[in-house]
Amino acid sequence: MKIFYPLIIMLLMAFGAQSQTRPGSSRIPEDRMVKFYPNPAITQISFDFKAYSKNYSFQIFNFIGKKVYELSSVTSAKTTVDLSDYFRGVYIFQLKDQNGKIIEAGKFQVSK
Repeated sequence: MKIFYPLIIMLLMAFGAQSQTRPGSSRIPEDRMVKFYPNPAITQISFDFKAYSKNYSFQIFNFIGKKVYELSSVTSAKTTVDLSDYFRGVYIFQLKDQNGKIIEAGKFQVSK
């Protein structure tokens, strides 16, 4: 049984490192269309859009899938969301094109 623990840990680290960038990591994905900071956030979170268009919409969902924020058309390179009404937890964001296709999605954490 002791043999399986290192194997499981190595597999989890391998798959986890590919799916997201950890805080403090030097790996910065250059192809991302949305940059967000700080993560975890307390009072507000900022989103920078690499390419923006009136045809793009931006939405934030809580972890159970309820939409808590929507920007129907992304018209500027940056938006800041006030988190005073948000509960502590994980939130998911989506950037969609005019056809509803998800261009980019990600998650962030609210810590209060």
